[in-house]
Amino acid sequence: MKIVVTGGLGFIGSHTVVELQNENFEVIVIDNLSNSSIEVLDGIEKITGKKPLFEQIDLRDKTAVQDFFKKYADVSGVIHFAASKAVGESVQNPLLYYENNINSLVYILQELNNKPEANFIFSSSCTVYGQAEKMPIAESTSIQPAMSPYGNTKQIGEEIITDVTKVSNLNAILLRYFNPIGAHPSNEIGELPLGVPQNLVPFITQTGVGLRKELAVYGNDYTTSDGTCVRDYIHVVDLAKAHVIAMQRLVNKTNTEKLEIFNLGTGKGSSVLEVIKAFEKASGQKLPYKIVARREGDVTEAYANTDKANNVLGWKTQLGLDEAIASAWKWEQKIRKQ
Repeated sequence: MKIVVTGGLGFIGSHTVVELQNENFEVIVIDNLSNSSIEVLDGIEKITGKKPLFEQIDLRDKTAVQDFFKKYADVSGVIHFAASKAVGESVQNPLLYYENNINSLVYILQELNNKPEANFIFSSSCTVYGQAEKMPIAESTSIQPAMSPYGNTKQIGEEIITDVTKVSNLNAILLRYFNPIGAHPSNEIGELPLGVPQNLVPFITQTGVGLRKELAVYGNDYTTSDGTCVRDYIHVVDLAKAHVIAMQRLVNKTNTEKLEIFNLGTGKGSSVLEVIKAFEKASGQKLPYKIVARREGDVTEAYANTDKANNVLGWKTQLGLDEAIASAWKWEQKIRKQ
């Protein structure tokens, strides 16, 4: 079966391509290389023994999207990762985010809408919950007003998909991720942020390797065990495997509704200081950091209730924080030597 993975050379996308190929799916990657590297294809091939088909397309180009689906008329499903994802940048440049994240989604769904049946998995985010009133966060938790244009594009994306499934042959699964970290155990692929990292773990590893002077910890006066923000950090390999299980569910027609929603996390929250300690344990070195003022838009804590994914999808995380941090550190050391 042919599966299209948009943004398939990015962090989560590339790990998902690996897991799909390991399960004998034929993968076609779409990526415009705006936030990824063509060399990732080589890493995927080294791990799986097979290079996926690759099309360099900007999904904001409607004609290019139409031409792609004419060329590959027999695809069985699409996993849609391609999107801009930096919260801060989205505040500074909202129109870029609305164009890239909404238009590309609409153009893909228009093509899938022409098919007798179609399967679609959407890369969503726990940002749709905002600051939830109760922990852990379940899929039934109410959606809060978005705290950034990025978060809003995920909410709007979910609403668009919901509307389309009501009136078409589209079957869809929305996967709401918590905080993906780590790298593949082969050390052939991992996270490659361009410029200053927007996420905690790459900033930690870049500080550990000397690329950054020190880590800024935004606030230590939150109502958590040590005063720092708490998040649910999930190993990217566990996350990638969930996408394969979700796609198998759609192509095997074992989904019980045309639209299904699952949280993907570990079910456990870790504070910023706990992540720093995990890095120090993995690296055997002290990490330079300083406590600074709170950052606007940060929620106090967010971690997943994973019961639905565990029971309905039959998916559970296998890897913990220590393993994820160790793999991220190993990957950081490798890419700095190149």
